[in-house]
Amino acid sequence: MTDELCKSDSYLQSCEAEVTGVDEGGIRLDRTVFYATGGGQPGDTGTLVLADGREMAIADTRREGEGGEPLHIPVEGSPLPRVGEQVVARIDWERRHRLMRMHSAMHLLCSLVEGGVTGGSVGTERSRLDFNLQESPDKAVLEAALNRVIEENHPVSIGAISDAELEANPGLVRTMSVQPPKGGGQVRTVRIEGVDYQPCGGTHVRATGEIGRVRIGKVENKGRQNRRINLHLVDE
Repeated sequence: MTDELCKSDSYLQSCEAEVTGVDEGGIRLDRTVFYATGGGQPGDTGTLVLADGREMAIADTRREGEGGEPLHIPVEGSPLPRVGEQVVARIDWERRHRLMRMHSAMHLLCSLVEGGVTGGSVGTERSRLDFNLQESPDKAVLEAALNRVIEENHPVSIGAISDAELEANPGLVRTMSVQPPKGGGQVRTVRIEGVDYQPCGGTHVRATGEIGRVRIGKVENKGRQNRRINLHLVDE
C-alpha cells in the first residue's frame, strides 16, 4: 500500500517516490505527499517530475475504490512514467495550504455550533458545513467567536483512537450520516487543544493562528432542520 506521508506531516511539499502502477485509472506511487479526496476535502494537485526531468501535471488525487490506494490523475496528454521509474512528487503548496486553513477553521466552526453535521465540503474560496438546526445562528456573533478562537492560537495535533475507544465514545463523531472508516484497528484524530477533538483524515495547520481571519458568508435554510453555514478566508 502507498505510504501516505501527508497523514503524518501536512507540511511536506515533495518527496521522492517509485511508480508502482500506471493505467487508465491513474498513477500509483509507493509513497506520496498528495492528499486523496476524502472527508469533504478535495484531492491535491501538483506535478510529478520524471527521471528525465520532464514534469507531468497532476489534475487530481482520488482513491481507488473504497479505502483504496491514492491515484494521481494526470492532465490529459501528459507524458506518463514507467512502472519502476523514480519520480519526485510535488504538490501545489499554495492551494494545499488554503485547504488546510479552511479545514481547520471548519473544525472550529463545528465546535461552536450545537447541532449534528449533516454535510460539508472544503474549498479554497468557500467552504460549508450543514447543521441539524431548527434556527439559524446569529451570523455576527458566530463570526466574532470564530475569529476569537483563531486568534487564541490553539495548537493542533494529529493522533489516533482505537476502534473500540471510538465505539465507546460515539459523541466524538459529529457527522450524522457519515462514519469514519473503521476496521483497521485505529482511526486518525485531530485535536485542537482545549477546543475540539474528533476523527478526521484531512490535512490541518499546526496552530489556529495560522488560519487567519475568516468571514461567515450566507447562512442558508436547506430544510426544516438543516442550516448551511458558508465560510470564507479573509486574505489581507
